[in-house]
Amino acid sequence: MASRDVVIIGAGAAGLMCAIEAGKRGRSVTLIEHSKAPAEKIRISGGGRCNFTNMYATAENFLSQNRHFAKSALKRYTQWDFVDWVNGHGIAWHEKTLGQLFCDHSAKDIIAALLKDLAAAGGDLRLSTSVTQVERKGEGFALSLSDGAALDCASLVIASGGKSIPKMGATGFGYDIARQFGLDLIETRPGLVPLTFDPESLARFKPLAGVAVDGVACHGKTRFEEAMLFTHRGLSGPAILQISSYWREGDDINLHLRPDLDFFALLRDARQSNGRQATQTALADHLPKRLAHMLVEDAEITGNLADQSDKRLRVFADRLESWPLTPTGSEGYRTAEVTLGGVDTAGLDSRTMAARDLPGLYFIGEVVDVTGWLGGYNFQWAWSSGWCAGQVV
Repeated sequence: MASRDVVIIGAGAAGLMCAIEAGKRGRSVTLIEHSKAPAEKIRISGGGRCNFTNMYATAENFLSQNRHFAKSALKRYTQWDFVDWVNGHGIAWHEKTLGQLFCDHSAKDIIAALLKDLAAAGGDLRLSTSVTQVERKGEGFALSLSDGAALDCASLVIASGGKSIPKMGATGFGYDIARQFGLDLIETRPGLVPLTFDPESLARFKPLAGVAVDGVACHGKTRFEEAMLFTHRGLSGPAILQISSYWREGDDINLHLRPDLDFFALLRDARQSNGRQATQTALADHLPKRLAHMLVEDAEITGNLADQSDKRLRVFADRLESWPLTPTGSEGYRTAEVTLGGVDTAGLDSRTMAARDLPGLYFIGEVVDVTGWLGGYNFQWAWSSGWCAGQVV
């Protein structure tokens, strides 16, 4: 039976960062990945260019039962630390929008740099290998692998991710290990995911499939201003993905279309300048034509602009600024970018990511109940949590 200082399960962003840091500190490290290739989420992220962090990342951009938990890791290894790492590897990058940083060329540049650092740190990467059993052995752990091998280690790091995008191999393995060793779990659910609607609503939306519009998606006091996209199943686009992490089944969301415009003033002015114009025609100067027609029809507005009173135009404009919708579900883990919930942070040390009651066991990355907004925040949590664990394993 081989013996290592550290075994890390999961060769994604968090696992690779942890392995590199532990190896740099002289630890013998084996990284186990059940997929054929490491870092698959990095490879596909950002349309293949990897939105690797966000300039504005703070703990306020994360959801967790303990909103303070992420502060320590994010302060100890910041977005600027990772930018320095990217620069150190000569990877060209740019800001796309809202502080989102992307590779100029390819996400594969990030993966290649991580693997280069892993090799330099002496890390052992085993692909297409699963862990079939984990047991406590003295002060460490004993692992059985799918290839028949066995490993002992002093520190075991769970970096296996969540349930999102199962076609890429996502499983609930990390949660099973947490339960096995007595850690509590926060209910998991899909996050950063398109929202779906009932058949009646979909019948109204169907003609809008493919229509995009800028707007604000709101849930209670939480609001995100970005693009929204109508689909054949409901709503998607950045603003919707963001609000989906706050939405629960049965809740309403509110859409404020084109918050940069005063629709009442625009329609009133259009009525004065060309009263014979149809309301939907005037509205289509500011919204996609198919959306304008549906909204006017939905509001049961008939006749030309000249036929509409100020009161009627005000009521209609108010609807465009607060359009209540009730999604019936989401597209689930199949398309969700992240998994909300996970290993309860109450059982973890925020500086080291170690299990408080079981020395040598660590949880990092998406498997933990820390979930970021869309836009590079979840990668930053992976880098930060992996780095912190890597200092001490």
